[in-house]
Amino acid sequence: MLSGAPSSTESVNRGPLLTQVGVVGAGPVGLAIAWRCAQRGLRVSVYDDRPGSGASHVAAGMLSPVAEAYFGEHELTALLVESAARWPDFAAELAGASGVDLGYRTEGTLVVGLTADDLAEAGRLWAYQQGLGLPITPLRPSALRDREPALATRVRGGAVAPGDHQVDPRRLVAALRVAAERAGVEFRPARVGVLSEVDARVTVVAAGCGTAPLTGLPVRPVKGQVLRLRAPGGGPPGFRHVIRGYADGEPVYLVPRGSGEVVVGATVEERADTEVTAGGVLRLLRAAAELVPELTEYELVEAVAGLRPGTPDNAPVIGALPGRPDVLAATGHHRHGIVLTPVTADLVTELIVTGEPDPALAPFTPDRFAKEPRWN
Repeated sequence: MLSGAPSSTESVNRGPLLTQVGVVGAGPVGLAIAWRCAQRGLRVSVYDDRPGSGASHVAAGMLSPVAEAYFGEHELTALLVESAARWPDFAAELAGASGVDLGYRTEGTLVVGLTADDLAEAGRLWAYQQGLGLPITPLRPSALRDREPALATRVRGGAVAPGDHQVDPRRLVAALRVAAERAGVEFRPARVGVLSEVDARVTVVAAGCGTAPLTGLPVRPVKGQVLRLRAPGGGPPGFRHVIRGYADGEPVYLVPRGSGEVVVGATVEERADTEVTAGGVLRLLRAAAELVPELTEYELVEAVAGLRPGTPDNAPVIGALPGRPDVLAATGHHRHGIVLTPVTADLVTELIVTGEPDPALAPFTPDRFAKEPRWN
């Protein structure tokens, strides 16, 4: 049990006036932590004046521990794999608790290269991923098109990652909100300017890009532009797998939904505005249509930009602030917020309840940064 955090029995004895856990931020991570804490009998309040309006509103929802495994990120990859393994049970439990369809799909992911250079670039990453024992299998062009006939005939080759799945982040947020409310979580439509405004024994900062002014942690905004297309005639898209690829050096992903929607993304820009630019849209559409030509006939229904919470080492920040065991960070997930939602919620909840950090948290604690955070 964290210092200052009473057990559920103690809270009954003390009365209901003081919140045990205050969560700042109502994105998927914050909502999942609130839900899990409430399930453990804790009194929880969530503070957010615009729930679900952050990075998750823009995110595509790829659950990709394999395709997102990059050079030098061994510890992060292990956390991605662990969280992805929790997703099937998490999705089933959440759908049952909320009655909301999450759009969770398990067809897998194809990673493709349009040109010989694209294929060589992708192949270096596949070799690294296979070296880690991750399930990714190279395929010839004919085998790729057997799986997805909509792929361009120019595609030189690719690989399949059968365990890389997807979920609809907007539905995920809606489901978590319902499940949390049913579990007794209180929602306060307020923007927290300083942590002293949170009336709780334990405060969890899951505020994404809003974390830095609250804690001093080095969480920065990384802009991403994303498009949403719709298949003609109201039918499903002409492909089932998530497709990630390189088209003349341009990385792009295509995520099909059962509703007929296709999410195309995403730019990676070191800037803090949320303006959609003509150049960003052009880059994404050109690369996407090079891989799946039929997309030129789809309706463009949304172009939006969001801000991922990035950190200096691209890994999340999870755990107590130095010198403040009553303030926990659960932020900085960058492009991995959706896939890491279950494991982050479980690890933070267990830390709150028992006071003992799981060894899996060690690489991701706030004290790994040289500059000690400040807090308000």
